[in-house]
Order: sequence, then structure tokens, then C-alpha cells
Amino acid sequence: MHISRREFMQLLAAASVAGFPLAGCAKATNGKYGTSGDPYDMLDRFGNVHLLHYTDCHAQLKPIYFREPNVNLGVADMRNRPPHIVGEHFLKHYDVERDSIFAHAYTNLNFMEAAEQYGRVGGFPQLKTLVKKLRDSRPNSLLLDGGDTWGGGSGTALWTNAQDMVDAQKLLGIDIMTGHWEFTYGADRVEEVVNGDFADAGIDFVAQNVRDVDWGDLIFKPYVIRELNGVNVAVIGQAFPYTPIANPRWMVEQWSFGIRPDDMQRQVNAAREEGAEIVVALSHNGMDVDIKMAGMVEGLDAIMGGHTHDAVPQPLPVERPDGGTCLVTNAGSNAKFVGVLDFDFRDGEIKDWEYRLVPVFANLLDEDPEMAEFVDSMRSQEVTYDGDTFNMEEKLSEELAVAEDLLFRRGNFNGTFDQLICDALMEVHDAQIAFSPGFRWGTTVLPGMPITFEHIMDQTGLTYPETTRNAMTGAQIKDILEDVADNLFNADPFYQQGGDMVRVGGLRYAIDPEAEIGSRISEMELGGEKIDPDKEYVVAGWASVQQEPTGGTGTMIWDNVAEYLRNQSDGVRISKLNEPKVKGIGEDNLGYVPTTEDMYRPS
Repeated sequence: MHISRREFMQLLAAASVAGFPLAGCAKATNGKYGTSGDPYDMLDRFGNVHLLHYTDCHAQLKPIYFREPNVNLGVADMRNRPPHIVGEHFLKHYDVERDSIFAHAYTNLNFMEAAEQYGRVGGFPQLKTLVKKLRDSRPNSLLLDGGDTWGGGSGTALWTNAQDMVDAQKLLGIDIMTGHWEFTYGADRVEEVVNGDFADAGIDFVAQNVRDVDWGDLIFKPYVIRELNGVNVAVIGQAFPYTPIANPRWMVEQWSFGIRPDDMQRQVNAAREEGAEIVVALSHNGMDVDIKMAGMVEGLDAIMGGHTHDAVPQPLPVERPDGGTCLVTNAGSNAKFVGVLDFDFRDGEIKDWEYRLVPVFANLLDEDPEMAEFVDSMRSQEVTYDGDTFNMEEKLSEELAVAEDLLFRRGNFNGTFDQLICDALMEVHDAQIAFSPGFRWGTTVLPGMPITFEHIMDQTGLTYPETTRNAMTGAQIKDILEDVADNLFNADPFYQQGGDMVRVGGLRYAIDPEAEIGSRISEMELGGEKIDPDKEYVVAGWASVQQEPTGGTGTMIWDNVAEYLRNQSDGVRISKLNEPKVKGIGEDNLGYVPTTEDMYRPS
């Protein structure tokens, strides 16, 4: 049973009378801000400079369910430091009441029961309502979009070449954006939007770290300065630095990326010389990379971060080389949160600040009529994709099977929806092993819900979806797992190139995240037999970053998964989640709570 805003307020009143404590949202790091009860109370203006931030919505225009991770491991200096804290540890660290609406927003705890109670999250009609509420109390605020907006997880975005999201951004009223999955539509399409739709709407696309491969020229504006209530605020863009490695290089073959902290320092200096009084980076680095960069760059006041999908209620203050403080934030994903950073700037300096990460609960926010009409109208259109013409709403609404277990993707290792995809790949392609990318995007399906074609596109909707079938030796398979593990668990965050551990079907293995490179993977077995380094195995996969993937089958991943699901007449159950055995991290690691069956199977 879902709860309405009116019912929620009645629940708060009843609980108060009964003397029960209600949830406290995490206080800002400066200790000034806290709230309880209604998540949309106590959002009054503080200070005179106001930045609103959302990121990683992954083209989700409608409200969804989304489960936060129970595994978010940190190694080396990142161990037990935000964002690598999950579950009960998270609640304790941020002083959030258990079994509260805020605990549901920020953690996976009691997810199935809480999702039934509080309903879906996100949705651009609801997001616009919240943004309007915030802006009404904060004149001249800036709305920042951290990227991963156009794609990686939506049928309508893929089929409209991201025009659905571009139009939605314009209606939402974003001011400044940086990017990542946007680049998977190709350089020409990005430039078309930036120089067309965005330029016409007064939206700036900023990225100081994207340059021409031949001459080193900047492709986009590195920063913009906006005057907010008499204060000059610079916003410097930091696009995802490993785009040509994590995604197909050929899509942006004339552009180079990289973290470029020295260039970031030069842009901060240039902005200060131009008159900027507050300097903020709009980043798609990922939080660990942002934390390291914050400690290297002088004069940077805050980083509004994305990419790693971490819902972090408090900024992490990082000491800069000049002795100042940079506030590092991360605002979750899927249009599920709005980060609100307010500065009190007086007498030429920041006197104080407040931050809050505001959840977007679809049942507690009215739809903005204009945005709701746009979304419904857009989805009802006919499109032509890959030679087929169809009505988007009708195609997305097809019910393929029924979920008997919770289907989710989020965490360092396999989620149940990842396993479903791997099972489909192995069956359709008659493979012994399946690999599925460690993407963080993808919505959640509750037990008892129909699995629709839209859910499949939420998990697989990208611009290079072809499946592959190859013969690989056991040694090659180990090399792949070792390479991805180093990408994820390298002790230096500047060498972590995005994504989580590759999802695996059929194969079982153990991983030691804190071991040396090349020594993290062990105990590899298939069907109870040890993997032979010299023997060949048939491996199915998808989303190759090669322009013409070796072993390409010519079939699309969403068609494979849909075909598999149509044959599951008894419903979809996950017999046992194929997570690796995790070794060497210690029981005191606050980012690891092993997945148990009751986390995804109703009692």
C-alpha cells in the first residue's frame, strides 16, 4: 500500500502524539541544519548564493523504484570513508533514524517493505515541482545538471536520439551541465545539442578536460561565471575523464579527456582573475576522484559531483593546499535527489554554508502539469528505430514475465537483474559463461510486478547494444576479471576508470579487493570444476566498446532478454545470487554487507 502526502502528514501527527521519534535527516557538516518528519519542510533559504544540483538521472522521466547498494567497498585511504558506508553503518554515521523515510531514501534497508509503503521515487514532473519550490524561496539560484542525463538506461532516449531528455532539461530549467553518457550519442550529436537547443535556451555545457586530440584546443567552455544576488559564481565543468576507455572510443575519436588537475587549477585561477568570488566544479569524476582532486586544487570552494551514484547527505570537507576547505558532494542518481548548497557570502568571503540532499518522493510531490503533459505526449509518439516503426508507449508497456524476486542492479557485484541478463545470454547463445558490464544504472522491479519491456530498456538501453559469443581460455577470463578488479579497487582513485565489477553468469570466483594487481581473483570454477587456464570456454557478452566487436552476433541485448523472459511462464526467480566470495576486507569494513536471500526474496 502506497502512502499519499496527506496520509504521510497524518502519520507524522499520530506518531508525534504517541511520543515516537521520527526520522532525523542527516545534519550538514557544519552542524547547523537538521530536519525531521516531512522531507519538504524546513527548506527555507539560507544565505545569498544558491546552487541546486541533480545528476545521473539516466534518462528516467517517470517515477521508478531504485534500491541503494548493500556493497560499496572502499580500499586504501577510501576504506570506511564516505561514500563507502552502507546499511546500518550509514544510518549511524549520518544520524538517520532507522525505518524512516530518510533511511529508505539513502539505504537498501527493508527495501521491499519500505518501497511498498513510500512508493516510487524521482520522475521529472515531481522533480520540477520540487525545483520550483526550492527556486521560489531562492531567487536567482542555479540549477546544475551533472551529466548521465541523456542515456544509459531508457528506451525513449535511445529511440529519440536523446531529444526527449534535451526537451525535458529545457522544461526543467537547467542552467549549466557537464557530461558522460551524453558522449555515447557521438560527437556530432553532442555538438548539435550544445550549439543548438542549449544555446537557444541559454544553457551552458562546460567541460574543462575535453580537448581536441591534435591541437589540444578546448571543445567546450571550461567554465562560466554567473552573478547570483550580487556575487560572482564560477562553475567549472569536469566531464567523465575516462569516457574513451569506459565507452567506445570511436564515438569521440577526435576528443581527449582525462582528469587534468593542473588544468583545473589553471581554470580556477582564470575564473578568480576574471572576478569570480565563489568557484565550484560541476564534476562527473566520481566521489573518490573528486576528493583527491579537491586536495590538489587551490581556490576551489565546492565540487558538485556525480558518476558513482552515491547518495551522500553531507558534503565531505577536504583541506586544500592553500589551507582553505573544498566541500565535496554527490547527489545520487535517477532523479531521486536534489542537492541544495547555500552559501552565506559577505564582506568578500564565505561566512557559512548549509547543504541538504532532498529526496524526490513521487507520492509526496504533485506533478508539474507542463512536464507531465510533455512526458505523456512524448511517450505516445511513433518512432522509427533500426528499421522498425512503433508506438513507444505500447512497446514499453509489453509485459514479458512476472518478478517473483526483487530485481535490482546496484553495488560492486552482481545484482539480481544482472543475473537475469547473464542467464538470458547463456541460454539464448548456448554459452557456458556470461559477462555483463558493471553498469550502475538500471531501475528496480518489486516482487509481484510484471517485468515490462521498459524495465529491460532501463537496464540495457544504450547505443552499442550488440551481443557477442566468443571462445576464451581460462587464462583470458582471469585476465579480464583482474583488469576490471584493478579498475574498481586500485588504491589510487585516479586509476579507477568507472563502473563496478563485471557481472558474471555461470562462473564462480573469489575476489580480494585489497590484494595486489593481478592477484585479486582466485577459486575460479564452473559447474563445480576448477577453471583450466588452457581450456577454452564459450562466453557470451554485450556492450563491446569496439566499433566492430569480435564475435558479434548481430542480435541486440534487449531482444535476447525479452526472448528469455517470454519463456518464463512460471515467473522469474533467482535461485542463488551469483556474487563472488569476498576475501581479505575484514568484518569492520563499513562498505560491505553480504547479500542475503531475504534482501531480494519476500518472506
